[in-house]
Amino acid sequence: MAESWVNDVERIGGSDLHLELSGPGSKRAALTRALRDAVRSGRLAPGTRLPPYRSLAADLGVARNTVADAYAELVAEGWLTARQGSGTRVAERTRPLRTADRSGPPHTAVRPEKPAPAEPPHPHARATRHDLRQGTPDASAFPRTAWLASYRRALQQAPNEVFGPGDPAGRPELRAALAEYLARARGVRTEPDRIVVCSGFAHALRLLFGGGRVLRGPLAVEAYGLPFHRELLAAEGVRTVPLPIDDRGARVDRLTRERAVLLTPAHQFPTGGPLHAERRAAVVDWARARGGVVLEDDYDGEFRYDRKPVGALQSLDPERVILVGSVSKSLSPAVRLGWMVLPERYVGDVLAAKGEREAWASVLDQLALADLIVSGSYDRHVRRMRQRYRARRDRLVAALAERAPHIEVGGVAAGLHAVLRLPPGTERSAVRAAARRGVALDGLAEFRHPETPDTTNRTDRTDRTDTAEKDVPARDGLVVGYATPPEHAYGAALEALCAALPPRSET
Repeated sequence: MAESWVNDVERIGGSDLHLELSGPGSKRAALTRALRDAVRSGRLAPGTRLPPYRSLAADLGVARNTVADAYAELVAEGWLTARQGSGTRVAERTRPLRTADRSGPPHTAVRPEKPAPAEPPHPHARATRHDLRQGTPDASAFPRTAWLASYRRALQQAPNEVFGPGDPAGRPELRAALAEYLARARGVRTEPDRIVVCSGFAHALRLLFGGGRVLRGPLAVEAYGLPFHRELLAAEGVRTVPLPIDDRGARVDRLTRERAVLLTPAHQFPTGGPLHAERRAAVVDWARARGGVVLEDDYDGEFRYDRKPVGALQSLDPERVILVGSVSKSLSPAVRLGWMVLPERYVGDVLAAKGEREAWASVLDQLALADLIVSGSYDRHVRRMRQRYRARRDRLVAALAERAPHIEVGGVAAGLHAVLRLPPGTERSAVRAAARRGVALDGLAEFRHPETPDTTNRTDRTDRTDTAEKDVPARDGLVVGYATPPEHAYGAALEALCAALPPRSET
């Protein structure tokens, strides 16, 4: 009997719906009560499609007519709606009734109201119409067809071992594909056994600094960077020391007794611009002399518009530089895959920190990404997005030139964001003005290391190679991401942004 019921359910199909049939009366009355209670309590939300008669009848072990009659009764009462071709659904009616209201029919319920929104993930999110925050690619551009094709091929060709515990180093197929791709596209010098797969840059930081298992502080960082990374390091007990930034990038000549330095040499985040060639060589020399290590955050290395690609710093000395990358910008942050290209002496320690099994990065996603790279689909997607983002960048620059020519735009030769330099004292008011117009963006001050001096325009007299250079003083500005808004809404987002900028009289 039980076997027959299971076979019926599997044959008929349909969505699962858990109901308890209890209480006095017939099965139809019990089913009607259970459905009514599920709607009242909010467990079945308005618009929810109910299972077909046959499916629910087989699931509950009752006659099909019993379900049909219960549905019909609740449709007549207004709890459910039924339309040809659309099935039976919970009526778009009211919020769940209060306890005191639960004995009455639907018309006794309180008037409909919108549910309270969830707590927003960002302070601007509640009223956001135009998302111009940095850090997120165009979600609509994810290569669904190519990803699905790669996933299918990977699944079909996967050896049985794939479905067992994962190797903490990552799948050999992905590490081999990454070694070839990074050498070709970023000039990286490595072998597959020097690559360890992770779930992104934050995961890499935890593995490298967590518990002092691999690296220890103090860690030098650029004066402007992601607060999240600094907070993560602080939680691991790592002290970060800010390095001033000027138009040549981080002042690596200020490195002293730090054990490591974290840089974004291809495209400084968020101020823009590459690390100057002399400083690239200088920081590698520092690492060799100190026995230290350089952490290279290659967060958007693929996106270059107005200049030749800047190769990875790692190529200058693979034994002194750890390169960390991910697909968060090139594909999507939803694909939790990243990589560390490690000096040989750190591979064992990083694998020990990960543990004996892969606990973070999906093995099947690794195989899909490997196929995407090997098939050429990843390169085609990156080239396509490079063209799209360049067009977005050009529209932003053109809109500012027309509507706000007094605003200087920087950091636009690469990446997915621009920096708008504002008159002193106007950053906070500009962020508030943007929020009033439904524009979410960040002020430049949000990314400034808290220990950076308010004014850093002193010349380091002991630095004979940079005696003519001065640190860039703290500036007001806006960090504007141009990748996130959907194409149809981008023009309106630029209009709202320009309307929020300080007028010429304030410059």
